[in-house]
Amino acid sequence: MTDLFKKYLLADHSTRIQLVRLKQAWQTGLAHQSYPECIQKLLGELVSASVLLASNIKFDGSLVLQLQGDGPVALIVVECTSTLSIRATVTLREGHEIPAEGNLQTLLNTQGQGRFMLVLDPIRKSSGFQPYQGIVPLEGDSVAEVLEQYMLSSEQLETRLWLAADGQCTAGMLLQRLPDHGGTSAEMTAGSAQETWNRVNYLAATLGHDELLELEPDALVHRLFWEEDLLAFEPQAVIWHCPCSRERVGAMLNSLGQAEIKSILEEKGSVHITCNFCGKPYEFDPIDCAGLFTEGGNEHSGNDTVH
Repeated sequence: MTDLFKKYLLADHSTRIQLVRLKQAWQTGLAHQSYPECIQKLLGELVSASVLLASNIKFDGSLVLQLQGDGPVALIVVECTSTLSIRATVTLREGHEIPAEGNLQTLLNTQGQGRFMLVLDPIRKSSGFQPYQGIVPLEGDSVAEVLEQYMLSSEQLETRLWLAADGQCTAGMLLQRLPDHGGTSAEMTAGSAQETWNRVNYLAATLGHDELLELEPDALVHRLFWEEDLLAFEPQAVIWHCPCSRERVGAMLNSLGQAEIKSILEEKGSVHITCNFCGKPYEFDPIDCAGLFTEGGNEHSGNDTVH
């Protein structure tokens, strides 16, 4: 299995190390999208970051990361559930040219009005875990820098992130210094915890972009931290999941009413719908549309074939 999240903990419990590497899930997410390379890179980095952050939140629900822009990119949204299923989307601003070498600031923050948002959305609002939303200015030259600054200022957690993405793979590594809640060994002091933090950061700084994309998590951890005493946790699978389906789209079209659908058919010959999240296209011809308004509804509208 190539799509895995791995977690390690230093033996003194002062620092956590987490890695994710996605190929199948990432390529599934891109299957119906045609983003420019620079946008694909930003989206992939945010996808990996969402998995690394969501894995540390103990609740049943979703973590949503959003980059809101005032430039060529209006919005990048990534959602990762507590079971590590992901989905993501990008909204481009009409009439704006995408620079070939675009980066976080030139794509999303040309007027200084860009924002980063983190949302925690529990499934059961009465479970004791309340919805949360944090918004900060879009400061930093990379997704990693934005998130590091957010975690330090909003969560008071020293965090370092290494993120990389291309058309085939997205990957990330997180180092996070853990607060001392009395659970570490008696020998652990603030000074020794700082020394450990400095040491693992020094080792991680040797990590290259290509290594992050090419090496499996275990191999990468061994290369960087082979002298450290680490506790390894069971890996978790990560999947891409978008809940769109032909049945859901059919129900939406049915809610528009027969007169509206007839008008669209007269103008265009068929009804074409694209999922806002995954980009998967759905097409309903006149026979499919007629089936939406017969007894049984869209059960008569065919299968999930993409036209």
